[in-house]
Amino acid sequence: MPKPDSQTTVVKSDLVDKVYEAVGFTRQEAAEAVDILFDQIKIALGRGEDVRVTGFASFNVKQRKARTARNPRTGETVNIPQRKTLAFKASKQLLLSTNKPGNETSNP
Repeated sequence: MPKPDSQTTVVKSDLVDKVYEAVGFTRQEAAEAVDILFDQIKIALGRGEDVRVTGFASFNVKQRKARTARNPRTGETVNIPQRKTLAFKASKQLLLSTNKPGNETSNP
């Protein structure tokens, strides 16, 4: 599996490194802190709760109704069962910081 390009993709280990540098935890403690944060978000979403991180984004669980669709290759109709989907909505602050002039070349 190819390694993600570190110039364009931030991976979990990059987040752990940032927590390690900023807070002064050991790398193990920083990894645990990041894991706990992600686990708590997953648990809340799994219970159907919305998660809002002020200044960052909100995550919402939405229920999609069952429906029938058509396979474009064969024309056969297919039943798609009801399911949950996840919606991500960036906060106004995140959108503003993402669209700052000169943000394309900055390295946080």
